[in-house]
Parts: sequence; structure tokens; C-alpha cells
Amino acid sequence: MTTDPKAFHDFEHHGWQEVAGRYHDSFAGITRQSIASLLDAAGAAAGVRLLDVACGPGYAAGAAFERGASALGVDFSSEMVAEARRRFPQVDFREGDAERLALPDASFDAVVMNFGMLHLSRPEQALAEAHRVLRKGGRVAFTVWDTPDKAAAFGIVLGAIQKHGDMNVPIPPGPPFFRFSDAAESARTLAAAGFTDVAVSRIPQVWRFDSADFVFYTMSNAAVRTAALLRGQKEQALNAIRAEIRNGVEKYRMRDGYEIPMPSVLSTGVANGGDASI
Repeated sequence: MTTDPKAFHDFEHHGWQEVAGRYHDSFAGITRQSIASLLDAAGAAAGVRLLDVACGPGYAAGAAFERGASALGVDFSSEMVAEARRRFPQVDFREGDAERLALPDASFDAVVMNFGMLHLSRPEQALAEAHRVLRKGGRVAFTVWDTPDKAAAFGIVLGAIQKHGDMNVPIPPGPPFFRFSDAAESARTLAAAGFTDVAVSRIPQVWRFDSADFVFYTMSNAAVRTAALLRGQKEQALNAIRAEIRNGVEKYRMRDGYEIPMPSVLSTGVANGGDASI
């Protein structure tokens, strides 16, 4: 399938402008669980100059600031930047594109991206930019979701759509959503961007919530690609998909709510000081 990077970029940008205010009460409960491991991998500590790319509501930059790092967060969504500034007024947040960072060469010790790689039209270019703004020996670290068989909420949702709906909804095609869940692919792409000492690991995480409809609501109202896939279904199919998702979530009922395994994949590398070739 032919991809149009600009069309996908614009699609994602519009989506995050729309859902920024709903992120905290939906995905934040699970995506924030990766941040400690992400910052550890990047070496975030007192005196470290850290860049949080695709920062969303600013959670990683805020946590880095609490560790004593000098943190800057950038996001292409002005609505997300406004959310981040509201939540972490002591941290510097700016509008910025991961694929074209308006920042000087070798100006950071660490670059992190918490689930941002999933939403980029040219992730290789974003890694090249991360390499450019890192000093020699600086570290990059990014997280993505594990594959749907392990990140169970995605398995439930995608399985429900495949069973009752249409996976070929006309939305701008982008890079495969689970591309960097593959350790070998993450390692290859980091190496191609000029990083050495590449390592890939998995972070165990559990999504906890109270309602069996929470996953459907979150994927429909606080996501972008998955939300567009759901919106493109016919009404009868969508009702069946919602029921199927609810039944899938019920399998994870606990005494005080629901607990679904949602591990992430953490990839890291060290900038070698040369120019990345893309």
C-alpha cells in the first residue's frame, strides 16, 4: 500500500488536536507506567539536558524535571502542548515536529519518546533528528506497545473488528502500528539512524479500570488511528464490535474492577557522534 507521509501526518495532527483533553482520563493510566523505565534507560538525572519528543500531556518531561533534569517537551499538537503546560507549569513545552526539530545540534544529553513513534509518518527521520540533537554519547529511549497477543486490549479490539466489521476503512495509511514491537526491527532502525549499544526490552504493565466499556470508550474517543477505524464501521457492525469488546474485557474482571496486561517495548541506543544516513 502506497503511503503519503503528509496525509498521515495531517491525519494524526488533526486527531490529537481533537482528543488532547480526553487523554488524561483514558490512556494516561497505562502509558505513564512506562515512564520510570524510559527515564532510567535515558539516564535522566540531575543536570541532564533531556528532550521529550511527542510529549503529549508532558508526563515524561514532568517526571524528568522531578529527577532534577533540565527538561524540554515538544509536540506537534498545540492542544497537547497546552495540556502539558497546564499540568507541569515549571517545565518548558513548545510546539515542534519530531521529524523536523527546530533545535541545535548536540544540545541534549537524552531524548525520550513515550509511545510517540506509533504516530509518526517518518519514524526513521525522527530518530535521525534525535541523533542530531544529541551530544556524542547521549542516549535515546522510546516505548511502543507490545504485539496484540501480549497487549491484550489491542488484541481484543482488533479481534472484534476483524470478526464483526471492516478493517479496510479509508484512512490515510501510515507505518505499521506494531512495527517497533519487533525487537529486531527496532534495533535495525536505531542502528541505521547512527545509534550504537542498542538494547530492546519489555516492560510489564497492567491497565486497571472500573467499567467493561472503558476500553471501547478509550479506543473510540481518545485514540486516533484506532478511533478512525471504529468510526468507519456501519452502525450494526459497531454495536456488535462494542459487545464483543465488552465480552473480551470481562475475562479480565477482578474483585475491584478490571486488570488487562498491556506490556510495552522499550528501545534504547547511544549517539555515536556521526551523521545519521536516512
